[in-house]
Amino acid sequence: MSFRIEGATGSWEIVCGLEVHAQVATASKLFSGASTAFGGEANTHVAPLDAGMPGMLPVVNAKAIEMAVMTGLGLNARINRLSIFERKNYFYPDLPLGYQISQYQTPIVGEGVLAIDLEDGSRKDVRITRLHLEADAGKSIHDQLGDGTLIDLNRCGVALMEIVSEPDIGSPEEAVAYMRKLRSILRYLGTCDGDMEKGNLRCDANVSVRPAGSTELGTRCEIKNLNSMRFVARAIEHEAKRQVELIESGGTVVQETRLYDSVRGETRSMRGKEEAQDYRYFPDPDLLPVVLDEALIEDLRARLPELPDARKQRFESEFALSAYDAGVLTDERATADFFENVAAGRDAKIAANWVINDLYGALGRKGLSIEESPVCAERLGKLLDLIADGTISGKIAKDVFSSMMEDPADPLAIVEAKGLRQVSDTSAIEPVIDDIIAANPDQVASLQKNPKAIGWFVGQVMKASKGKANPKMVSDLLRAKLALPD
Repeated sequence: MSFRIEGATGSWEIVCGLEVHAQVATASKLFSGASTAFGGEANTHVAPLDAGMPGMLPVVNAKAIEMAVMTGLGLNARINRLSIFERKNYFYPDLPLGYQISQYQTPIVGEGVLAIDLEDGSRKDVRITRLHLEADAGKSIHDQLGDGTLIDLNRCGVALMEIVSEPDIGSPEEAVAYMRKLRSILRYLGTCDGDMEKGNLRCDANVSVRPAGSTELGTRCEIKNLNSMRFVARAIEHEAKRQVELIESGGTVVQETRLYDSVRGETRSMRGKEEAQDYRYFPDPDLLPVVLDEALIEDLRARLPELPDARKQRFESEFALSAYDAGVLTDERATADFFENVAAGRDAKIAANWVINDLYGALGRKGLSIEESPVCAERLGKLLDLIADGTISGKIAKDVFSSMMEDPADPLAIVEAKGLRQVSDTSAIEPVIDDIIAANPDQVASLQKNPKAIGWFVGQVMKASKGKANPKMVSDLLRAKLALPD
């Protein structure tokens, strides 16, 4: 995707890499047994180790190791058979140990690749540099105690996967596409729930600019803790424009860490960027190296689900869906599962239309996810069966579906209770047609000249029958009575 910033001296392009922090979907923390549940009272999900108590030793969470490996496999990345936990030394109030247990020189996952779909229909590969495990820090709260700061250690020690990309991202749109695709894969794998509102998925964006066509990298600035797709796009675009304006006015971009102010829509300086050696990494003496058994890796590989790209391709070939519809339906695993249940033994294109347009539209208006849908896949499928067997028309089905969204009863029960069965008895429909023909001689004359105008008559019959008449039967009877060609 071509993205240019037009400055006073010419065109500039963005060079961006993302460091995504994904909370591993484990019930306990990376090195302690404390809970990772969201929303607990401050400092209630804290083990002695998390609080930096002396004499407490870390014990690695085996489930977190497995989930990191599975994520690496899902990203087509190299799984390192040997990885080492190290101490990243820095002092901050929400890090009681005085260091973060992380991985630096020898991460658990090496190089991989993530293919993203762009708006123009093309695809682009974004290289993954590494995935490593680390323990999260706590949370500093600055706005509840006047000029004081409160510390909540509930997140301290929570297992994170830091997934680092190469600087292959060239626009805010590509950054969002990358984040969406990564989130989708993580959710398919079940290794992270991807809930950005809870902070379970967030990213740091490393942004620089260079003259269009140049291959040299400019000085980058890191924008920390972007926690929504919208903020990712806005922060990258603003920071790139800021750097262009700074360079063109004779200034120099300084490597630093910046924050994004979502209220003002701008980035601001947070601190000068430390280089890696400032953290004084060294292997954690309390943790042995992680040595992965080949049998474990192959077992995890065998347990991989069908991932979004493969499922999208299958939906296109097996169900003859468009690339767009297949993409929408496979973006989330829950949606893809829902659709497959609805489509089983039915017209897949009709099922896709109902899921994408009717169901998604209704859920959007209620602010619900597919998992929270009042209408389950089985009952939506039954509704489509009622259309297919002629019990109700497509128009009546829309009304039945609206009722199901409010009261998720069986669709046939709703049809029977409201007397909505489609009328397919010619003896009941013919008198209605005869009355409308008799009352509209001018329309009949017009129809004789232009048979395509039959839709008006069908509409009148449907209106008179309160939508219960079988529209195909109405059309066939009209053509026979008025001697119209098929």
